[in-house]
Amino acid sequence: MTERGRWRDELEPKISDEVAFIVDAFAAPENGGVDIGVVTAPDGGLGYLFAAGQLMVRDQHLTRVLEILGQPTEVQLRDNEPHRLRRITPGVQLVTLGRTPDGLEHVVPDALGLIDRELGLGIATPNHVLTVAPTSGGCPATEPEKVYFDIEPYPSVCHGNGGAGVLIYMADTGLLEHPAHGHPWLAGVRRGSPEDLDFGEGQNPIPPYTAHGTFGAGVMRCVAPHADLIVTNAFAVAGSTLESDLVPRLVAALGLGVDIFHLTIAAPTRADLPLIAFEAWLRLLRQYKGVVVVVAAGNSGSRRPSWPAAFADVVSVGALAADWRSRASFSNFGGWVDVFAPGRDLINAYTTGTYECQFAPYEGQDRQFYGMAKWSGTSFSTPIVTGLIASRMSRTGENGQQAAAALLAEARAQAIQGVGPILLPCCHDRHPAGLPECGCGPHRPQPGC
Repeated sequence: MTERGRWRDELEPKISDEVAFIVDAFAAPENGGVDIGVVTAPDGGLGYLFAAGQLMVRDQHLTRVLEILGQPTEVQLRDNEPHRLRRITPGVQLVTLGRTPDGLEHVVPDALGLIDRELGLGIATPNHVLTVAPTSGGCPATEPEKVYFDIEPYPSVCHGNGGAGVLIYMADTGLLEHPAHGHPWLAGVRRGSPEDLDFGEGQNPIPPYTAHGTFGAGVMRCVAPHADLIVTNAFAVAGSTLESDLVPRLVAALGLGVDIFHLTIAAPTRADLPLIAFEAWLRLLRQYKGVVVVVAAGNSGSRRPSWPAAFADVVSVGALAADWRSRASFSNFGGWVDVFAPGRDLINAYTTGTYECQFAPYEGQDRQFYGMAKWSGTSFSTPIVTGLIASRMSRTGENGQQAAAALLAEARAQAIQGVGPILLPCCHDRHPAGLPECGCGPHRPQPGC
């Protein structure tokens, strides 16, 4: 465990800048003043981020965990300090530990070490910080890049009824106030509630992570222009949230009749173990026939599993480079990544104003935006795959799991050596006679597409 503040010296500048931005944002009073602990990896990268003094605990082991840690019993806590126990989802509770003289950031790793020795790995885990498809630190692969004000989206907008009748729930940073203004492909996309407004709308300079959800929704709608899309503001704190806050939101969304859950989030975890509250949510989801979950693989350029993408029950998406034939340098990879799709230098909806770069090597530079941006990351390759699934569902009548399975079979059939299975943007409605289908197959779109 890195001593308080020492992690700033142990991480490379870009990662250190990103981590500091997240830690400081959580510590702000308006965000609850949450103390975020930082664990560095042996190679100098980020190990994981967590809420200090909090543990996720499996229900069946709660009594023993409290005993091992010298805490009051469950009954005593519920009678005297009920705020220290909170059910996150059936099977998992959040336990808040007391302070120690060494500081909160030391409590969780030390407590988990005790539990591991007595009960084994994975019985209790940190309350991890989850971030929108992060790098080794915590943000998209690049900061947004400026483009001409009247530029078209790339990949371009499909025509026809792709995605019609399919409901997609997108957990991201929310939706701008008027996303369809100048972006007709976003017409009809909606927020789940008034609180799902993007936190950066109307601000100048533009805060980091602003319009991340709007950009991703635009990419998805270009592929599936008639899908019914709900964009939520699940990551309002520096593009991040805690596992304890995200999972209850996903549990509540089960009642909406969702066909596809789209999650552009990722987190490195302690000992690369699964997120146990998210795992419990996936067990609940199995009761809903045909629903599929699509998750970004993350942007650390690593084989290390990123969660929740590494769960076997989800479709995990990595990013292709700008040539659509090789893996993007930032994309995570490995056998736990199911498919790769274009994720470098995509162009889509953004906000208007001046953005000041936050992270090395461009820290302090200003960039002017006019409602569109170029952006890279698995956050943006993932909505291509979600859009393809939605489009296939409306075309074939398959449910989400069936459509995803069929597309993954196609992706494996056209796998690229050294990369893996791939899917490219494909508009089945505009297939010129005599040409391969636009964007389909292991090639770039053909002339006329």
